[in-house]
Amino acid sequence: MPDESKEPLPVTHRFIDEVGDTTFYGKGKEVILGQEGVSQIFGMGIAKFGRPLADVRAEIVALHQQVERDPLLNTIPSVAKRVAKGGFYFHACKDTPDVRTVFLHHLRDLDCEIEVVVARKIHSLFINKHHGKDDEFYADVLSHLIKGRLKQPRRLVLNIAERGSSTRAKVLEEAVVKATGRAGKRWDASDLKREVAFNVQNPLREPLLTVPDYFGWAVQRVFEKGEMRFYDYLRSKIRLVVDLYDSENYAGNRNYYDNRNPLTPNNKIGPPST
Repeated sequence: MPDESKEPLPVTHRFIDEVGDTTFYGKGKEVILGQEGVSQIFGMGIAKFGRPLADVRAEIVALHQQVERDPLLNTIPSVAKRVAKGGFYFHACKDTPDVRTVFLHHLRDLDCEIEVVVARKIHSLFINKHHGKDDEFYADVLSHLIKGRLKQPRRLVLNIAERGSSTRAKVLEEAVVKATGRAGKRWDASDLKREVAFNVQNPLREPLLTVPDYFGWAVQRVFEKGEMRFYDYLRSKIRLVVDLYDSENYAGNRNYYDNRNPLTPNNKIGPPST
């Protein structure tokens, strides 16, 4: 029976969305990294909010409704399509520049803190480390995003964007196991007292997921295109970016980027590694 004398752990909510894709192959198992429409990185962003979640959520919903009512914006096909399917929500890679501007201005002033883990899509690593399986790749990246959040005695609720088979309970649990193993190399096992629960959502039901989506997209633009304007505009909110598989910069943690060591156009990655 549960020990009813124990006080329940305080609850902490974080919000996670992905950026890029886990695609390596086209027809006939041909490696298609670097081809049009296939990202060179896969990453995840996690958002922490400094204000009551209900207040932040209501503000984002109000912006969604603003776009839906705006006759200059609601006739844009990508907006109209989302409205027809149940309601508009911001989605960085699908939004047009004028729609993005609405949300970017809001994000710049939002009380939040963001971390992003970026994984270069290296085919040999995908085969040797992840056994050529998308779900293993996904779980590995997610584990690095949460491993530093397992020490405090809290119940950590990870609200995570739904993504096909990758957000099945088995895959998410694998990520927690990996994260716990990595955290155990930094702290004693007795210190890892945090409970972890996943809440799989979509951005229409959970508008707060649009925040890590946009920040992750801004970071991706640096790695994929060397484009700085969106990252620079939002940089004060981005606590950390980790270029996870940049082995050339492992020494001295030079693959960790913060406000003292920001991303630059030099972080643009070259042709895909094989």
